Amino acid sequence: MDRIHLTYLNGPDIEALAMTDREILDAVEGGVRDAGRGQTVLEPRVHLIPEPESNGHFNVLRGYIATQNVAGVKIVSDFLDNYQQGLPSEMALLNLFDPRTGVPVAVIDATAITEMRTGAMTAVGAKYLAPPNPRILGHIGARGTAYWNVRLLDHLFHFDEIRVHSRRRESRNAFADTLARDLGRPVTVTGNWQECLEDADIMVEASRLPEPAPLFKTRWIKKGALVVPYGTMSALETDHTDAMDKIVVDDRGQMNSGPFGALRPHINAGKVSPETVHAEIGEIVAGSLPGRETGDETILFWHRGLATSDIALGMAMLDKAARLGYGQTLRYA
Repeated sequence: MDRIHLTYLNGPDIEALAMTDREILDAVEGGVRDAGRGQTVLEPRVHLIPEPESNGHFNVLRGYIATQNVAGVKIVSDFLDNYQQGLPSEMALLNLFDPRTGVPVAVIDATAITEMRTGAMTAVGAKYLAPPNPRILGHIGARGTAYWNVRLLDHLFHFDEIRVHSRRRESRNAFADTLARDLGRPVTVTGNWQECLEDADIMVEASRLPEPAPLFKTRWIKKGALVVPYGTMSALETDHTDAMDKIVVDDRGQMNSGPFGALRPHINAGKVSPETVHAEIGEIVAGSLPGRETGDETILFWHRGLATSDIALGMAMLDKAARLGYGQTLRYA
């Protein structure tokens, strides 16, 4: 057997790549479009809970993109109390493989990939589903993915007002300071969920609740808004989906996998099913189904995270790293 080598990109490599907003969005939107054209394989995520008292779990995501000739598996941890040890709540590794031989191609620190591709999926969804000329963004949550939600949404829409809130005062203040510095303008810190979300044009819920709690009130949603909830534990009231003209998901097959997710109670109650959702976002991006059709449609976009988004962004990073000379070559066999 000939020697086999793979590329390793660590955290400093990813940081040095300095992926632009446009590069991130293009990679993720391309992967979403491939999914809508039937050029991907996506296996629903699975979960591993090693010790319930550790207040965390692992997600395992698996996928294949035909246009890029690559398969991948990402393992990402999600441990709610990691901030107490100065650690991010989510840390990840992405493994890429030749889909015809199984030969390893790359191992990539996917912590930043997870954050970037999640924010990019929020933004790609909003590109096709947001109301015309949205002016106010209300965002719950201050974790790593939250930063990229706000940054990439603002890249598309240049909001007049950005409101943020999270459970811990220190996290929401630091979050707003970072956003204000990077976006070059003020960000409003709110004291509660209602002040943050009520009457916003785009409402994003990326909370870190320890257990489901109906903190996001249906009555705050104005007609024509886009609602994007993706917290691990549901923060929505039971009648939340009743207020929607359309519900869009990232993948119908993944909707029912595992015990977590913003719409889990609604699925369990029979209020939402793969048959009742309007579309997968890939079908909309690929042009086979419509996204927003009128200004007064109230739309919910629920994304749980696609392995194909991780793979698409990982491949874009590999390509850029090769051009710029970042990364290490490791011998596998």
